[in-house]
Amino acid sequence: MSKEEVLKEKRLQYPQLFKIDANLDQLVKKIELISYVNPLNIETEKQRFFASKYVESPVFKYRKLQFDPYKLHQLFFSQQIDRIKDEQIRDFYQDVIYFYANMIQCIETIGQGKKFFYNSLSTYGTPTKKDVQNAKFILHFSDEPLSEDMEKKYSPEDARLFFENFVEQYNFPLNIAYSTSIAADAMVQNSSQSLLIKKNAVFSKNQLLTLANHEIGVHLVTTYNAMLQPLKVFSNGLPRNVETQEGLAVFSEYMSGALTLKRLKELAYRVLASDSLIKGYSFADTFDMIHSKYKLNRDDAFTITLRAHRGGGFTKDRLYLSGLRKIHKRYKSGLSMDTLLTGKVSLEYESTMLRMKELGLVLQPAHGNIAYKKNMNKNETLDFILNNLK
Repeated sequence: MSKEEVLKEKRLQYPQLFKIDANLDQLVKKIELISYVNPLNIETEKQRFFASKYVESPVFKYRKLQFDPYKLHQLFFSQQIDRIKDEQIRDFYQDVIYFYANMIQCIETIGQGKKFFYNSLSTYGTPTKKDVQNAKFILHFSDEPLSEDMEKKYSPEDARLFFENFVEQYNFPLNIAYSTSIAADAMVQNSSQSLLIKKNAVFSKNQLLTLANHEIGVHLVTTYNAMLQPLKVFSNGLPRNVETQEGLAVFSEYMSGALTLKRLKELAYRVLASDSLIKGYSFADTFDMIHSKYKLNRDDAFTITLRAHRGGGFTKDRLYLSGLRKIHKRYKSGLSMDTLLTGKVSLEYESTMLRMKELGLVLQPAHGNIAYKKNMNKNETLDFILNNLK
């Protein structure tokens, strides 16, 4: 039986489930949070902030809403999930609807200070005491000497060529676009299956390898795997999927030998920046902590502060380090990562995914991660740190 015939059979077997899943797919296409929360005027505000001697906090502008939040909320909650017969899958889709509804509230309140911040907390949570302790533990280690691979000398065009060569290891296309309105130097846009490269970024060789293993090796792998799944929820994202997805992506950096102490410290700074939001720090306060107290250079300190303060207080970045800790722990236990590469999934819903697999609603992922095949890390300090995170 072909894949198409199997899918047709499943649709006949579970009509209500596929109907609700398709409805949610149409609705969720309007709410890609990252495309809304990235400021449109990063560079001009960065220069203004520097010119003010780090005193005047940036005033960011954001993309206008392309949907009616109230009507979209109504449509999400009008789904008749009680018609899904399997209790575990029904509860799962209820969680999915609440998750997406909260995402709407996040987008609706971008740029509205505390309103957005509290909605962000509902979606991404706040750093725990252990997260903060882990971050400070990492920052206690002395910086390693910079190698030639860390020297920034590659243009966005060089990056494009590097990524195009890298993706030849994978059996899927690579769509590349340049952008001036992303906080990262490169990132995957899930909705268009594209890798966005920051137009004015300058890259090091190590950074290119890091981004390739992170963005292509995990984020694009899970994007393309999700597209082959019968249910669209795997493309749109399971509730609380960020921690798992980013954990997998940073773990891909580690396994490929690209992860450095400098990069791990960056993740630690992100935790402290997220924690500063809880303490009521302003943009300038957070920047001062990272730049003056921890002596990070001003450009990197600005980027980390921007990522935490965009929208009014965005705590997503605190999940990279905790995600890495969980995925590394899974790896040490000898468990496979395959289920977690099925799509934009979450460790929290692995049992639900296994139930769906039993019912033929989840297929084996078509694409794996090249870096996961062999551990190429040679940095003993990184192993010591990862083995001792709480």
